[in-house]
Amino acid sequence: MIPVTSFAGKTVAVFGLGGSGLASCHALKAGGAEVIAADDNAENVAKAAQAGFITADLRNVSWANFAALVLAPGVPLTHPVPHWSVLKAREAGVEVIGDIELFCRERRRHAPNAPFVAITGTNGKSTTTALIAHLTKVAGYDTQMGGNIGTAILSLEPPRMGRVHVIEMSSYQIDLTPSLDPSVGILLNVSEDHIDRHGTIEHYAAVKERLVAGVQAGGTSIIGVDDGYCRDIADRLDRAGKNVVRISVKNPLASGIHVEHGTIVRTAGGARSEVAKLGGIGSLRGQHNAQNAACAAAAALAMGISLDVLQNGLRSFPGLAHRMEQVGRRGNVLFVNDSKGTNADATAHALSSFADIFWIAGGKPKAGGITSLTSFFPRIRKAYLIGEAAQEFSGTLGSVAHEISQTLDVAVDHAARDAEASGLADAVVLLSPACASFDQYRNFEIRGTKFRELVQALPGVKPVV
Repeated sequence: MIPVTSFAGKTVAVFGLGGSGLASCHALKAGGAEVIAADDNAENVAKAAQAGFITADLRNVSWANFAALVLAPGVPLTHPVPHWSVLKAREAGVEVIGDIELFCRERRRHAPNAPFVAITGTNGKSTTTALIAHLTKVAGYDTQMGGNIGTAILSLEPPRMGRVHVIEMSSYQIDLTPSLDPSVGILLNVSEDHIDRHGTIEHYAAVKERLVAGVQAGGTSIIGVDDGYCRDIADRLDRAGKNVVRISVKNPLASGIHVEHGTIVRTAGGARSEVAKLGGIGSLRGQHNAQNAACAAAAALAMGISLDVLQNGLRSFPGLAHRMEQVGRRGNVLFVNDSKGTNADATAHALSSFADIFWIAGGKPKAGGITSLTSFFPRIRKAYLIGEAAQEFSGTLGSVAHEISQTLDVAVDHAARDAEASGLADAVVLLSPACASFDQYRNFEIRGTKFRELVQALPGVKPVV
């Protein structure tokens, strides 16, 4: 845990008592603050009280003595309307911050030069965060990974030299971190997302920009420049004198890092050098993962990690569960769990990564269905449709070979049988549903875990090494 000493002797309100909120309560108390805990959910309030915290309805207390409101990232700050607790704080002149802001203040107080890598972007945040954490571990760092992935930041070990914090940040978290100052900041990409919470894509992009704009003096801002919003952000930061490293997987760069023919290349001042090779790394297939890997490589270089260690780290990266996860192989058939592919855009990345696909798709459909995936249909040898979307997807697939399997167990059994019988040299049974899971599973993790279990129960399936 990271004790929050910056509020010692003061009273702090904490609203939103899920994982990060409760961790904030513990960290503030450990640092000497008095905590008043609150939530709209009575069950969460009861848990906080059971943990020994004072709880209250913040609508019925004086805000005069509160030094800050620590808000959970899931609670609306601005759109569609600010939460009532935010309005109360503003009326009282009380600052509204999040748990990562508390971390930043502690780092500045106690270890301002300790390495802190912060990652954001519309897509690829979790894979890039996990990959950077893996690379820093391989390089010998005491690595603490958390934030929007896995562990609440204040539940990690405190900052110190030799210890790196690798932190995934959502736009909600950035919004609550006004003094965000990583030593390495990464902005992967920006596309339309979370507009309900930010009002416009322009505001959403501006929030994302804060992460790379706030990089501390002497630090590095790493920006994927394959979309217009990020190109503009990179140009602005360049003009402001920031150390900007541009990343592209679509075009060569005169200065920066790009990917061509499976190789990460660095260019600077007319010189060109090879950074690492991605060919044959199954956990980093596809153009989207090439961007993730290039950004992670740029972070490693900024931290002084050698090319040999970087290459070994890339090759040994196991990938993330449910994101292009290689769960087994039987003969020439590879089984891939991409249960996180919950919409057509995400599934496009998976379909673009293979040539001979036995595709398991379906679930609770999203707007637009799979009509945007028609250019990938020639890659599909047969589709196996499950859940509520089965009939709709059947109509879209048209003449593409498919069956309505209804359930995942039937789909896995039939896809495995057909892939093996095909005789193809590199057949892939791919779960990338292009749908939410909620019609049959509580979340995509449970769906992906079920797929993994079904595959591993097939006779002759071996782990991928």
